[in-house]
Amino acid sequence: MKASSRAEPSRVGRVTAAIAERIAGRHLAPGTRLPSVRAFAEAMGVSKSTVVEAYDRLGAEGLIVARRGSGFYVAGKTRPLCLKTVGPQLDREVDPLWIARQSLQSGPGLLKPGSGWLPSAWMPMEAIRRGLRQAARTQDRGLVCYDQPLGFPPLRAQIARRLGERGVEADADQILLVDSATQALDLICRFLIEPGDTVVVDDPCYSNLHALLRAHRVTVVGVPYTPSGPDLAGLEAMLAQHRPRFYLTNSALQNPTGATLAPAVAHKVLRLAEAHGTLIIEDDIFGDLEPDPAPRLAGFDGLERVIQIGSFSKILSASIRCGFIALRPDWVEALIDLKLATALSSGHFSAVLMHGLITDGTYRHHVGEVREKLARDMGRTLRRLEACGLTPWTQPRGGLFLWARLPDGLDSAEIARRALANDVVLGPGGAYSLSPMGQRFLRFNVAHCGDPRIFAVLQEAMAASRRSPRHGAEPVAYGDA
Repeated sequence: MKASSRAEPSRVGRVTAAIAERIAGRHLAPGTRLPSVRAFAEAMGVSKSTVVEAYDRLGAEGLIVARRGSGFYVAGKTRPLCLKTVGPQLDREVDPLWIARQSLQSGPGLLKPGSGWLPSAWMPMEAIRRGLRQAARTQDRGLVCYDQPLGFPPLRAQIARRLGERGVEADADQILLVDSATQALDLICRFLIEPGDTVVVDDPCYSNLHALLRAHRVTVVGVPYTPSGPDLAGLEAMLAQHRPRFYLTNSALQNPTGATLAPAVAHKVLRLAEAHGTLIIEDDIFGDLEPDPAPRLAGFDGLERVIQIGSFSKILSASIRCGFIALRPDWVEALIDLKLATALSSGHFSAVLMHGLITDGTYRHHVGEVREKLARDMGRTLRRLEACGLTPWTQPRGGLFLWARLPDGLDSAEIARRALANDVVLGPGGAYSLSPMGQRFLRFNVAHCGDPRIFAVLQEAMAASRRSPRHGAEPVAYGDA
């Protein structure tokens, strides 16, 4: 639709592309009247003849129509939303959705140090098979029926107990089961925000959050993240300037940096949120991988201003679709209605299976083994990256991820592009950061870094990038926080 106009370096091409992108991104709906030629020329800083030609091109492409005596209007019906047209235009090697596609669709020969999940070989396959057989024997109704609106009561009671162990006090009736943490976030977005609202995220943050929030038509702003949590001065400035609907963060083992929120910073974050009327969504998806639980925002707050979400998919099995939302009692009914309207039910059989794996000790034993393996692989990956010339941004207390700085002058997207040609999927920093500083970083999943070929390919990609004509450009980097 707009490839030809985007490719042109001319003023006409830039004006045409700007309007086409706003139409594709639904900022301009069908029937919307465009500014007059004079007004748009002044706004864009171009001549009226440039705008006239741009409008003519858009009309020829069928994107706008002219109405005699009235002006120009966006044509047609609302087009299907394409996330590639919303937000910054990224190279495919940096686009988080494309990275996920490569990791999910690939064959066994592709190495995936940039992926976001544990290796399949680490999962307790035999225990899951036993759990499936037990659930099938005892849950005739669960094989064919929808679940209750809140979800399977015994599992909700278990989740409430587990939250209490981390200082988060919640009754079972404050727990809403969902199929995943992504569905939890989607429901919360439907519940809390309107198109055009602003949401604050950590910078860097989990890559798919950007795409999910763009799908809800919100403005996303990033607050710089430090090894002890968000930069407090930056967060305060953003809350005052943007008045965001909520702030979305990980308190433990933050993705992609692996950092954990310090208690003193947590208290200040809650004070700032209260002062500016901002809600907080605490994504605790990797919390079980902590060797010693850190304080949670939801625990300090008592689920008054904080909503906590979690999931078992990343740690136990991606096929057991089971997550949850913990929130204040007076919001539960409205969220149930949204769940019924958008999904009708969460997976009853998955909830029964998950409950069995918790109560028979499988989950606890599995998590302990995973922590030990991750601790081993974290140390090994740190040594290998340092040997390649990369510097860890911080040394995580646990979890899957290392956020590593490339040597000066190297760009993570270029490194990822070269590595992919040799069957290695890396996690370039631009997929996680809204600012140019991400160009200097790569995210590594230490659980997928056991194969020495990864680091050989990484070194080759770095060497080839240094020899390329583009080498030498110095992107913006993180501070020393």
